[in-house]
Amino acid sequence: MTAPGVHEDVRDRPPVTERRLHPVTPLRRAWAPVAVLIGWALHDPDQAQRQLTRLTTTNLLIGLAVLLPAAALYGFLTWWFTHFAVTASELRIRTGLLFRRTAHIRLERIQAIDVTQPLLARVAGVAKLRLDVIGTDKKDELAFLGAGEARALRAELLARAAGFAPETAHEVGEAPSREMLRVPPGVLAVSLLLTGATWGWLLGAAVMVPLLWTATHSLWTVLAAAVPLFGAAGASSVGRFVAEYDWTLGESPDGLRIDHGLLDRAHETVPPGRVQTVRLIEPLLWRRRGWVRVELDVAGSSNSLLLPVAPRELAESVVARVLPGVSVPPREALVPPPRRARWCVPVWWRGYGLAVTDAVFAARHGLLRRSLSLVPHAKVQSVRLVQGPWQRARGVADVHVDTGANKSVTARLRDAGEAAALLRSQAERSRTGRRDARPDRWMT
Repeated sequence: MTAPGVHEDVRDRPPVTERRLHPVTPLRRAWAPVAVLIGWALHDPDQAQRQLTRLTTTNLLIGLAVLLPAAALYGFLTWWFTHFAVTASELRIRTGLLFRRTAHIRLERIQAIDVTQPLLARVAGVAKLRLDVIGTDKKDELAFLGAGEARALRAELLARAAGFAPETAHEVGEAPSREMLRVPPGVLAVSLLLTGATWGWLLGAAVMVPLLWTATHSLWTVLAAAVPLFGAAGASSVGRFVAEYDWTLGESPDGLRIDHGLLDRAHETVPPGRVQTVRLIEPLLWRRRGWVRVELDVAGSSNSLLLPVAPRELAESVVARVLPGVSVPPREALVPPPRRARWCVPVWWRGYGLAVTDAVFAARHGLLRRSLSLVPHAKVQSVRLVQGPWQRARGVADVHVDTGANKSVTARLRDAGEAAALLRSQAERSRTGRRDARPDRWMT
């Protein structure tokens, strides 16, 4: 007879033991009934205010006596009915109190596994495991596990995804990591101060608030406009500083590892072979210091930032690690559009540029905030030529390359003959690149 929580495999494999999350998890889930009440109050604030005015001390105590045990019971039951198990080929996650849901996550489809620790989780010594899986937009997660258990489970899953036998996956452990760079907090703070987004929001608030007050003399109208503006300024400065604090990039056999966060710590992995596009971004005020920001498009993953700020030379060396065999084309190699393109996009046409090498399709756009997008030929899924009526009159066209991350990179305002030739040649480069590409495997 099979013991509870143990399921015998039909092929006489070793039994699979189901495991539960950390015992502090019910505290996280017990807030659901309280959240329902808060949502009701926000949905109908007038009715909620009338009910609160009628509330007596006795009714309040009775309500708390019912709500708190109900919340505790809900948190306990959701934890009790949540299990996970690692088999030879998949990770199973069973959840649901009334309606059961079982997720079967094939190990070979796992692209990245991130370990995150919100502030209270760090205090409690627990962590959240988030999984990026091919073909899913939403990350599956295990929240919460003990911090040590989360790291051990991550290492085991990656080892099995790499092809290690189940009986040896426990012994492999987490792959060693070599630190490549660390962003100093002072450099990060200066880079955020030199970013135009923060000052743009503050300037908008400085203009809008006096105008609204003069026009309406309504404090609520002014607050309704000012709070989002100041909130956006804070999110683009203080919020980013807190999220990107102590940004550390390391190299390991299972990809590039990223650790960051002042209050909430995150441990992320950029999976090998899944990066579709790399962007080097240069805000105007960063150029004298030679700084760039490096962003990514990764298939099957929501991780999008590789470096918040770094010297360009160092960033280019990191790009060479992310995209083996790819080098960043120098500025002089980027060919601008023909001068007649200025009639299509006045002034800003000067910010466009294109370079195509044996390894990469590189397109630049932007004058004040330059962005250079690099797409390896092997990652190009389709190529499109788009030409509007005004562009046809001026003999120019746009060439779009689509990647596996459902994103596009566009070479704007190219000569029409050049664009047609690029369309044919890029299709051939993509076929050749996919044929010669390395397999997307962990720990290879």
